[in-house]
Amino acid sequence: MDITNPKLLYFKAALFLLVGLISGALILIDHPTLKIAALLIVAVWSFARCYYFIFYVIRHYVDPTYKFAGLFSFVRYLLTRRSNT
Repeated sequence: MDITNPKLLYFKAALFLLVGLISGALILIDHPTLKIAALLIVAVWSFARCYYFIFYVIRHYVDPTYKFAGLFSFVRYLLTRRSNT
């Protein structure tokens, strides 16, 4: 199902944010150290940058003809692109 309703898209984004905040809070409650907090921040930042790279940089700078549907689509793209070159 393709969600195009802006209200539902914002709701979905809010749910992702809520899940991320709760998960991070539970990790910090279980291991309340600055080291864990710093590693958690770096991990979240790195995954966000990777996601940006996969869905923005590839499409706008590497291959503007390909539209990704998700992470599995990106992996399939990498595998088929390498086998074709």
